[in-house]
Amino acid sequence: MPRLVPLLVLLLLAGCASLPPDDPTLALRDADVVTRTMDNGDVVSEYRVAGLLRVVKIVPKAGLTYYLTDDDNDGRLDRRRGDGPVTPVQYRIFSW
Repeated sequence: MPRLVPLLVLLLLAGCASLPPDDPTLALRDADVVTRTMDNGDVVSEYRVAGLLRVVKIVPKAGLTYYLTDDDNDGRLDRRRGDGPVTPVQYRIFSW
């Protein structure tokens, strides 16, 4: 049993290190926020700074909140190469 304690501590630390960044909207200064509720009950908030779309926060009616971000400040949500889906999607798994 005593050998399991260090292993458990390492697993917990690894889990914390792999968490996505906290709410990306907290880092935005003077953001204009437009929030709307979709027909399916999802709440979508768009955060714009100086007219450029920086973050979209999606709070599904059922599920975890996630964010679509503009990491290179070009006003468009970042995409994978080609016609793939918008990335990155960041889920908040733990919060305390």
